[in-house]
Amino acid sequence: MDLQLKDKAALVTGASRGIGLAVVEQLVAEGARVVAVARTGTPELRVTGADVVLADLAVPGGPEQMVAAAMDAVGELDLLINNVGGGDGDAAAGFLDFDDDAWRSMFELNYFATVRATRAALPSLIRQGGAIVNVSSIGARTPAGGPVPYTTAKAALTALGKALAEEFGPQGVRVNTVSPGAVRTALWTDPEMYGGQLARKLGVTQDELLAGLPQQTGMLTGRLIEPAEVATLVVQLCSPLTASIVGADYVIDAGSVKTA
Repeated sequence: MDLQLKDKAALVTGASRGIGLAVVEQLVAEGARVVAVARTGTPELRVTGADVVLADLAVPGGPEQMVAAAMDAVGELDLLINNVGGGDGDAAAGFLDFDDDAWRSMFELNYFATVRATRAALPSLIRQGGAIVNVSSIGARTPAGGPVPYTTAKAALTALGKALAEEFGPQGVRVNTVSPGAVRTALWTDPEMYGGQLARKLGVTQDELLAGLPQQTGMLTGRLIEPAEVATLVVQLCSPLTASIVGADYVIDAGSVKTA
């Protein structure tokens, strides 16, 4: 199916690996002109053919500089995919273990980076009648399922998508959210990140953790979600073929969330 994205100008954050990298690859395959933003330019990202911009979006000014660099590269923006985020806090930590600095750090990356990027890109997106897709998490619906600053930041991000859709939908900008469950990314597979920490906390190997995670989290497919599956949903929401999907929050979790 032709998603009618040829020559559309797209900006993708958190693009070096995982979901972001998969989104970049699929947009490039659809013929879009893609600016891929990451703190480090991985070899996998550089071979996609996207324009790579290095930026730290967790610091004030970073998202605005990113948008300016993207527009220098591709002109007016048609698409903004806010994928940057992270939840690799201490797996053993509870609410009382997080001080103000930890909360600020988590919100800077998982919430304010999207606020600032969206604010900077919106004038161009309004002129183009563009689309925004924010990548949140099922943690927004299951707040006890991860570090509380992370899941709370994701809940704020999901709410932001609804508010933006309400305000800017009448101006021609579609805003939607995608909320994945457990995806096979470094968050789970890197021994130094959340998955590795959780395995050590539980006294199991990381392979054992990953093998048992689908059942433990109620995933009906019996396996982790692949980044390309999430990317496919994100890219479809970018397409003019989905022009009447506005303000939605699409859960892609293999059935983990059991409520309607």
